[in-house]
Parts: sequence; C-alpha cells; structure tokens
Amino acid sequence: QLQLAESGGGLVQPGGSLRLSCAASGFTLDYYAVGWFRQAPGKEREGVSCISSSGGSTDYADSVKGRFTISRDNAKDMVYLQMTNLKPEDTAVYYCAAALTLQPGVVQGLFSGDYDHWGQGTQVSVSS
Repeated sequence: QLQLAESGGGLVQPGGSLRLSCAASGFTLDYYAVGWFRQAPGKEREGVSCISSSGGSTDYADSVKGRFTISRDNAKDMVYLQMTNLKPEDTAVYYCAAALTLQPGVVQGLFSGDYDHWGQGTQVSVSS
C-alpha cells in the first residue's frame, strides 16, 4: 500500500528553522514527482514547493522563495523541506503529496488536484 508520512514539524520562534521530512513506504519514489502543501486554519490548502522525480527541477510559491528549499534522496525514498526564517504566517499543517510521472525532469506543479497520494500532515507553528 502506498503511504507517505511527514515528520519534523513543531513549534519554533519567528526567524527559526525546521526541516520537514516525507517518507514513502510501499512504493519507490523514483517515478513520482512530489509536492509540499500547507493548510492553515480557515484557509484553503496551498502549494508551497514541488520537485521533479529526478530532483533536477523545483518550484516554489512566491511566499516562500528564498526561505524554503526542497530536496529529495531517491535512494532513501525521502523528500525534505528545509524551512528557514520562518514567519507566523507559515503556521499550518504541512502535507507532502506524490504524483506518478513519466517526465523525470518536470515538476508536477503547485495545484493539489494534480497529486494522487497524500500524507497525514505535520503541524508547524511559528510563534514567540
């Protein structure tokens, strides 16, 4: 059974950093583009970042450009989201999602509807 599991969330002060991890089980991530999404209370889910299956292409929402970095280790079936200079508006539940792709160098994009498999999410809270 295809499963994704996020970890690494927590409470951090403004300006702090966190690294989120997304672990795949039941399948290999080699052929999947992956995205990170977040949902704050009362708001719609929004795309944060995405990475192609090869890891060679990435994309970011404008709100996180220069602060977040997505990466992946296909040998470990892991995808990461390094978050720096965190702001209170980054507070949300963060989800990773995967989409099967035949284009290893192309990202899937930041629209949640383009992804088939989702994790349960990890809470990130930024507060002083």
